[in-house]
Amino acid sequence: MTQFLQADLSLSEWLSAELWAQGTQPDDPQVYALLDGARHPDIERLVRASQAEFACLYAGELSPSLSAAAPYLLHLDPHQPYTRQLLEDSWGQSWGCFVVAAAHVSLKDLRQHFRTLLRVTDPEGNILLFRFYDPRVLRLYLPTCTALERAALFGPTKALITETGTGHSLLNYPVDPAGGPAARLYIWPSSQGD
Repeated sequence: MTQFLQADLSLSEWLSAELWAQGTQPDDPQVYALLDGARHPDIERLVRASQAEFACLYAGELSPSLSAAAPYLLHLDPHQPYTRQLLEDSWGQSWGCFVVAAAHVSLKDLRQHFRTLLRVTDPEGNILLFRFYDPRVLRLYLPTCTALERAALFGPTKALITETGTGHSLLNYPVDPAGGPAARLYIWPSSQGD
C-alpha cells in the first residue's frame, strides 16, 4: 500500500487492517474485544445487539446493574457493521483491549482463562478486582511482568492489543517477546492523528 493510500484510511479501516494483519479467513487468528461494561452504558447493549458470539466474564445470574458493568468478550468479524461501530465508538475511550487468538482457541477457552485473572490479592491479603482489560491498566502492568506473570496473563492468546493514551496509535503486545520488543507501537497514518 502506498503512503498516499495509507494516509486516506479512516480510523476504523486502519484498526481493521492492524487487528486482522494475519488475514480474515476462518483458519487465520481470530480477534476478540475484551470490553469493560463499566466504561460506558452502551457497551452491553452493543455486545448483545451484535448477534455475534460473546460471553460475560462474570458467572451466574447477574443483577441488571452488575450485568451492565461486567466485562464482556466479543468475537469480532471485520466484515460486520457491529465491528466497525465498536471500533469507531470505543477507540480512545478506554473501553477495553483486543485479543488475538489462534483459530482453534474458542471463546469458551478464552473466557475460562480470563476469568482466572479477575481477582488478585494485595499484600494485606485483601481480594481485589483486577481490571487487566482496561487499556490504562494493561499499559502499566504488562511492562512490569516477569516471564511467568506474562505467560499467566496471556494464556492461550497470541497477542493483546490496546490503544495508547493518545487514541491515534496502538500497542501490540505479542505473547512471547523473547528476541523482540515487548510491545510494538503502530501509529494511525492520518493527518488527523497529528
